[in-house]
Parts: sequence; C-alpha cells; structure tokens
Amino acid sequence: MGGADGVDYYELLDVDRNASPAEIKSAYRALARTMHPDAGGTPGAFRLLQEAYETLNDPELRADYDRGEDFSELPEPAQPAPSPRGRDVATRPPRRRYGRVRPFGADPNFVPSTPRVDPGTIRWWYATGAGEQARFTLREGLGHAPALTTLVGSLLLLAPAVLPLDLSPTALTIWLVLVVTAAIIAFLLVRRYRAVARAGKAFHAEFGDRLVFGRPGVERDEVGERRTADLLTRYLSRLPGARIFHGLAWPDSVFADVDHAVLCGRRLVLIESKLWLPGHYTTDDAGRLWRDSHRFRGGGSLLPDGLEEFRELLPEVEMRGVLIVYPSRAGKITIGPLADIPAPPMTPEQFVHEIGEWLADDPCTVDRRAFRTVLGQVVSPG
Repeated sequence: MGGADGVDYYELLDVDRNASPAEIKSAYRALARTMHPDAGGTPGAFRLLQEAYETLNDPELRADYDRGEDFSELPEPAQPAPSPRGRDVATRPPRRRYGRVRPFGADPNFVPSTPRVDPGTIRWWYATGAGEQARFTLREGLGHAPALTTLVGSLLLLAPAVLPLDLSPTALTIWLVLVVTAAIIAFLLVRRYRAVARAGKAFHAEFGDRLVFGRPGVERDEVGERRTADLLTRYLSRLPGARIFHGLAWPDSVFADVDHAVLCGRRLVLIESKLWLPGHYTTDDAGRLWRDSHRFRGGGSLLPDGLEEFRELLPEVEMRGVLIVYPSRAGKITIGPLADIPAPPMTPEQFVHEIGEWLADDPCTVDRRAFRTVLGQVVSPG
C-alpha cells in the first residue's frame, strides 16, 4: 500500500496504522517543522507530507487509502455518478475536506489570468465609507460610562437648587460624598480616555495607513497565491478598515499554514488559493465536492483545521474560510449551490461580491487587538 509516489503515508508520518486523529495531527506538526522549505526541506517533500496528513486525517479518505485506493490520478468514471440531489445523506457526518491535493490533469505551462471585476456590479462598492479614515479601536472601550458619569454628576451638582434649604447634616454629608465620588470617577475616566487616545496615536504612528502585511507565494508553482494577493489589494483595500495578511502560521507553528487573511472590524476571513481543473463544482448535502456530476478528489485543504486554530486564538471575532479557485488549464470554473461547509470554494468574482459584502458590514473599523493578534501569526510581516 502506498501513495501516488510509492510512499506509505503511515511510515511518512511515523504513526501506527491505528493512530488517532490527534496523534496524526501531532506527528504532522512535528515533521512540518523540519520538512518545510523554510527549514531546509524541499517543496515536493513538504507537499507529500501535507497530502499524507490530509488523507489520514479524513475518515473517508483514510478508509479509501487503507483499502488500497489511489485517487491522485483517477480518470473520470465511465458512467456518471448518481446526482447528489435526493440522496439519503441524513446519517452521514458533514465533510470537512475535499480529497487529495494532487492537481491531476493540470497544464504546467498554463498561467491563470488576473481576475477583473467591474466595480459597477459590486453592490457594496459605493456604500462602504470610501474616502473616510479608518477608526482604530479597542474592544474594551469606555462605552457609556462617560455619558452616565456626566449625567449623574450634573444631577448631583444641581441637587441643592431643587432640594429644601434646611438639609440635615446627614443629608448634606451624603450629598458631599456623592459629589466627591462622581468627581473621582470622572477623573479616572478622563485619564483612561487620554491613555486610549495615546495608544491610538502610537498605533497609527507604528503602522500608519499600511494595508498589506506579509509576502504572498514566491515559488514558481504558487501562482494562485499571487493572483489572490492582487485580487485582495485591488478590491478589498476599498474598505478603509480592511487589513490584508499573507502567509500566516497556526498558533503553535512557525510556517505559513494559511495563504491569506483579511481582517475588517471584528470579522476575519481565512483564504487558501487553489488551482483546480475547469468545470462546474457543487457539493451535496454531506459537504462532498462534485465536478461535472463526478466526485472530485483533487482539491485537498488544511483550511478547516486552520479555522479551528484561529477561532481558539480569537474567540470574539466572527470568522469564515474560503478556497479561491483558479483554472489549472485553459477553461472556465463555475461554482453552483454549496452545502454549509467550513471552507467553500469560490471563484475570484464570487469572493469579491460575497466576502466583500460580508466584510463591509463594518467597513471603517480596525480592531487594534485583533489586528496585532493576526499580525503576530504572519511568518514574514515585513
């Protein structure tokens, strides 16, 4: 039994054939630290490691692999598979990945064109505060405390004018204590406000109006990453609060496990760039990916794991994952109705329309704490 390159995935990961998903994940991370190209490994060996992990960490793909099936170069079946519509999938668990990573059938000389979207067709393009300044905020702002303190203080100061003149010593003492307390609270709020203002100025002085952090793919076969980098800069930089990141590590990793991310307000989208065969892609109710009415097994992804990692890191931030797909040879990719899956595939045009509108819910806000957290995961922020 072995992978497409004659390598036993269990031996490659150095795990037992009955290893649990947690053991497989731990073994992958340990090996990734030494096999990653940035650590002296080769891109081919690291991709094989990723393929082994994606296969053995997926229950259905692992079962196929254990039966000795190899789908890395699987031709289209002679007879069309049954349509996913109407299938009894109520008892099936939701799928989290889409199969093997090998882009079989790709044209190595084909380079997908840079995506272009007409701004006139983008619903959020002219309703996002374009031309406004970004607002740098912290989650633990002052809230309604200043207004409430001002109101209470004013009422206390005006109290002698409306209360009887013959106040008892006890009532007068209580009034004085309340006035002094309100004054102390107001002083503390002013000091807090000044500290927040200073922190905001320091943040702006450090990062200014810089929108992009990290480097997109530089390897010859990372053309998808470079196309996505152009897409994000060209369109999502329209949002004053959008900050774009390339090459992010999982919280306990030092390698670029996530291709891209965009933070705007308290919403974060994690992105992988993929080169897939031209065709029409859909999912069935179990989250399995189909291409032109056949099961698609050529688009592995680690992004669902990345979403889990980043949600633990930023539990207060709303998060989505997306695979932006480009054709791997001449032809067109279309994507139809999709099930509710962690990281759905999208064409660049779909991404600009749907994810751009989702991020535009709060287009001008940069959450400083969330920004620093995400920036801390960028492998090469310079």
